[in-house]
Amino acid sequence: MRRVLTVCLAALLLSACGAPPPAARNAAVPDAPDLPPMRRFGATVPEPARRSNAEMAQDFMDLSFNLESGRTVPVFTRFEGPIRVRMTGAPPPTAAEDLGRLLARLRAEAGLPIAAARPDEPAEITVEFLPRKAMQRLVPRAACFVAPRVSSWDGYRRASRASLDWATLQVRDQAAIFVPNDTAPQEVRDCLHEELAQALGPLNDLYRLPDSVFNDDNIHTVLTGFDMLMLRATYAPELHSGMTAGAVVERLPDILAAINPRGERGPAPMPDPTPRAFIDAIETALGPGASGARRRAAAASAVRIAEERGWRDARAGFAWLALGRLSLGHDRAASRTAFARAADVYAGRPELALQSAHADMQLAAFALSDGDARRALDLTARAAPQAARAENAALLASLLMVRSAALDLVGRASEAQAVRIDSLAYARYGFASDTEVTARYANIAALSPVTRR
Repeated sequence: MRRVLTVCLAALLLSACGAPPPAARNAAVPDAPDLPPMRRFGATVPEPARRSNAEMAQDFMDLSFNLESGRTVPVFTRFEGPIRVRMTGAPPPTAAEDLGRLLARLRAEAGLPIAAARPDEPAEITVEFLPRKAMQRLVPRAACFVAPRVSSWDGYRRASRASLDWATLQVRDQAAIFVPNDTAPQEVRDCLHEELAQALGPLNDLYRLPDSVFNDDNIHTVLTGFDMLMLRATYAPELHSGMTAGAVVERLPDILAAINPRGERGPAPMPDPTPRAFIDAIETALGPGASGARRRAAAASAVRIAEERGWRDARAGFAWLALGRLSLGHDRAASRTAFARAADVYAGRPELALQSAHADMQLAAFALSDGDARRALDLTARAAPQAARAENAALLASLLMVRSAALDLVGRASEAQAVRIDSLAYARYGFASDTEVTARYANIAALSPVTRR
């Protein structure tokens, strides 16, 4: 399940970083240029999984034999045979192309027998698009989700709790994915990636994973090399539905050695397990329903847990990111410090390059607000390629908006204009509406000292 995060992971409401109040900003900020056509990404080139096979074998077991609730799954399950996927409801215009690209990647990178269903044939997996409000009336914490043994929203609403329980499956033969059709094109794509992957394979999410969509931090939004490796292992011929955990774990070393020979090396120590208290703190900080003060307290609790346990990994950085975001508009100095601490955790860690880009985005916004154009340019130059590689259009657009404003500050007007057009083109994919695109542009432009005079 892809969770609702009330604090946007791709970009902030940057007006808290020192921009003028809305009335002044409307007068000070120049109109955005006419919006260019939407820009999308080309062929995906995922980074290969970096950890040892011994470590990833444990990841596989934790992903496949545990649910997000903490309950265990008694037997291994997957689809047995060809898998056909159908879209129903009212798909948004970008959905068909994004689903087609995803299915092609699953065939090429994970070796899955998966394809779009023809109009005259049944489908093992149905993707139904419906309004967000209708979906969240039943599942308020879900941005999108997948359910077993059903093929429609009506079927889901009528189904018993027992029939929707993944832990009672012996084999997967039918599943439905529910995606809002009134959100950003990127969010639709992200839902397709995460929920289709969970319909096919791992059912759990693990905060310790730095390089996976199977992580509730929502940092990675398209399937990574690690994710494809997990799916390839899931559908290895040596495995089949109904196997116990003991039987699966016996076969995993040979499976991973065959499909990932580069991972055949001595394992590093496994990360410290993530305690439930950390998960609960992050969910309170970033989920719906809590007050601002309670969110900040929860984020500070997550930071304390990370520090007490001596973490210097993705979890520690994410806790600092959450605290930084939630402190904006409340304590500017504390927010800036938190983002700097996150950047320090991520520094020099190739496996955390995308996380580092998120921290750099926030620090670049502060630099722009300070009038430090050179630092803003340095940070965005480092972060933008990572955002593009991860196909995160919302993050990339925000970085490029900051960069264009910084370029204006140093007198590189023609270059600033070209970058601004690029930012708006990606923003039309990353954000939900043209109104939101122009509002984001105005917010970031208002950070510049030029527009605050």
